[in-house]
Amino acid sequence: MTEKLNNYLPESVLGKSILITGATTGIGRATALMLSKLGANVMIVGLNEQHLKDTLSDIYKVAEGEVFDVIADLSTGGGIKTVFEAVDTNFKTVDILINNVALPFGNTDDGDYEDWQRVVNTNLLSYIACTDEAVKRMDGRGHIVNIGSMSADVREETGSVYVATKAGIQAFSEALRKKVNKQGIKVTLIEPGAVDTDMQPQSTEEKRELIEKGEMLMADDIAISVWYCLALPWRCDVVDLKIRPHLQII
Repeated sequence: MTEKLNNYLPESVLGKSILITGATTGIGRATALMLSKLGANVMIVGLNEQHLKDTLSDIYKVAEGEVFDVIADLSTGGGIKTVFEAVDTNFKTVDILINNVALPFGNTDDGDYEDWQRVVNTNLLSYIACTDEAVKRMDGRGHIVNIGSMSADVREETGSVYVATKAGIQAFSEALRKKVNKQGIKVTLIEPGAVDTDMQPQSTEEKRELIEKGEMLMADDIAISVWYCLALPWRCDVVDLKIRPHLQII
């Protein structure tokens, strides 16, 4: 069975250098755990020190590759610099970048300019900045995975600022792919529907019930989708992947 699987999914992450932003909670955390268990050398970026410690504690139990960690605020230029100083210290190249960091937000009347700026800087500008730095460190081949959201298409009225950032990621991914494909670099945009993460307002019990009803995804569902996109033969590019709960209508 393993041999057959390797024929279909031959690109191993074993020994690959992978940078993951927003990696201490939710989708980023689940992805870091999975790829580390598969033998990747993973650098996880987070902002909350306790979340980072908790994630590292779990990763060390399963890791088959090396694990590195960085505390950085990716809404700032200084935070981006901190991350890539750590990259240069610990990685020879960046094989894979997974842009995942995100802050939730509602509409413009839920905050002011500084609030919007922090969200846009974190949710969109950090993707652009990390991509720029990672591409410089990709040697011949590479893969950028941008975690967006189906909010880019649904455009719910309750989150115009958040929607704007996710629509920006969608457009950035498409334009970026046209440029960097020529350099041997893949670009994949993954847009989940509702996922059990800290960004969802429901209680843990309510989320569990929604998952059982098929109205919410688990973070592991997105993590395994990331692995699938990374493991496909080099000739195959997953350009856009939308994943929604079975009973999510829009």
